[in-house]
Amino acid sequence: MSELETTPHVRSVVGVSGSPTRPSRTTALIAEVAETYATILGATATIIELAPLLGQLGQGPFRSDIGPDARAALEVVEQADLIVVGSPAYRATYTGLFKLFFDHVGQYALIDKPIVLTATGGSDRHALLVEHQMRPLFGFFQSLTLPLGIFASENDFVDYRVASDELRSRIDLTVRRTLPLLAAHRQLDARAEAATPEFARPDAF
Repeated sequence: MSELETTPHVRSVVGVSGSPTRPSRTTALIAEVAETYATILGATATIIELAPLLGQLGQGPFRSDIGPDARAALEVVEQADLIVVGSPAYRATYTGLFKLFFDHVGQYALIDKPIVLTATGGSDRHALLVEHQMRPLFGFFQSLTLPLGIFASENDFVDYRVASDELRSRIDLTVRRTLPLLAAHRQLDARAEAATPEFARPDAF
């Protein structure tokens, strides 16, 4: 089967960087991954940095309380066809900013949404952040977390840009190995949508 036959119809790839700083290695990693997907899929890549949205996200406990830019970012993520998420490791988990943003995402907005998990850290000892912290979070959202996560350490960057050929190879491998999964997911999702009564669909609640 050719790559063309296994390429899903994806219009938008959205990256979400949970780094509280700019510039950011996490943002650089997410941009590299999102743009690689977008290039192969013929999609548009959009990168959302949460650092500038911190003040708006902290304006209140409810989505109606937060600022307009933060609400717009949430809507972009919820409408994306494919999401690349990432956070730097901080105290053995993702940042509070990352969690705060996804606390405002609609509970049913990411059901079956393909999610690519990435993370960065000072050394490889933080690599399990992807599996032990990030994957369970998106399990709550009932998202389709793709099986190959991507972790990068400080040594993979120069001047906040991806500089490691080994990391680029892992990104390329992750992207290409998930294309058939994305294609199968889109086909199954379309069939399930057609066969599911309207009252039983998640957005009916």
